[in-house]
Amino acid sequence: MYNKILLPTDGSKFAEKAAEHAIWIASKSGAEIIVLNVIETSSLVGLPAEDLIVRIKEMLKEEGRRSLERISEMVTEEEKELKIEDIKVTLKTEEGSPAEAILKTVEKEDVDLVVMGTSGKHGLDRFLLGSVTEKVVRSAKCPVLAVH
Repeated sequence: MYNKILLPTDGSKFAEKAAEHAIWIASKSGAEIIVLNVIETSSLVGLPAEDLIVRIKEMLKEEGRRSLERISEMVTEEEKELKIEDIKVTLKTEEGSPAEAILKTVEKEDVDLVVMGTSGKHGLDRFLLGSVTEKVVRSAKCPVLAVH
């Protein structure tokens, strides 16, 4: 039923919970998991010092790399536990607006299912009902599983 599952991650506990679901679905359907980390750069635009922007971007990239690595480790652990064949995992990093990057990836990669957390790493996301998740649910051209 599913060939490609998009799993956006920001390293939050909600993203890890979503990963558990995506991994299980992939193990049952043979789907590939595309793990996407989006580095939101819009908030950096107003900063005065270019070197500060570069350093912050590098920190965000490193944090994103760790998020992707963690999901990759979760897949490996699950494969061992379930004694299943390799789940194909593709790791991607994009820059820009998270919702827009997710929706573009859905189109570009011909994604069948998006599995994502209802909230992100930052408390403000929770206040905005995971505004990224809401935008994706409303606009994606495929089913979206929002995991709380």
